[in-house]
Amino acid sequence: MTSDFQKAVTMNPSGFVLLADYVPAVIQEIRYYSGYNFIGERIDGYEEPCAIITKEAARALKTVSNEMLVQGYRLKIFDAYRPVSAVKQFVLWGIEDEDIRMKQYFYPDLQKQELFAKGYIAKLSSHSRGSTVDLTLLDMATGKEVDMGSPFDLFSEASHPDYKGITEEQYNNRMTLRRVMIRNGFEPIYCEWWHFTLKNEPYPDTYFEFPVSSQYLKK
Repeated sequence: MTSDFQKAVTMNPSGFVLLADYVPAVIQEIRYYSGYNFIGERIDGYEEPCAIITKEAARALKTVSNEMLVQGYRLKIFDAYRPVSAVKQFVLWGIEDEDIRMKQYFYPDLQKQELFAKGYIAKLSSHSRGSTVDLTLLDMATGKEVDMGSPFDLFSEASHPDYKGITEEQYNNRMTLRRVMIRNGFEPIYCEWWHFTLKNEPYPDTYFEFPVSSQYLKK
């Protein structure tokens, strides 16, 4: 990492909140707290399975949630703020670690080293700036996730938002999520239907290191 990046890293959580405090209807399945992720173990910095995010992004997601509730959906969050330490673990795993135990589930058609080149894993993650969220929709009528045509963190062309090798219903589901997020100030990326960053993020040049922990926010 460059010295400029080191200067931009901070432990100060004062601009962050628990997403559930702003969006009580939210469902949370914080994958990097669990072992069910592309590495296969809990990730560094995830001390609690809770979504932490900047106040500005939380307010925008509250509006998203309200719109979706009217249509019969709840937001389901897989990840929000991600500490720099977690991203470091991703990078070291990709470069040095020979462990591929989760390959069949998350990157069946790619080699580990390709995950960075193809944009699925970033060496500097927008999640560490605090206003990025990975999410899907949950259908309140069925209690199940909406079918998006590929699961969260499947590193494949099948997860590109505009991928046409899925059903019309699956594609429309992706576009429903995409439209409501864009309408409320979030920007998508080209390779993951679940990933959105607040366009006017409050900390565009700052990366945070504090742990994912509600207790830390109270300090």
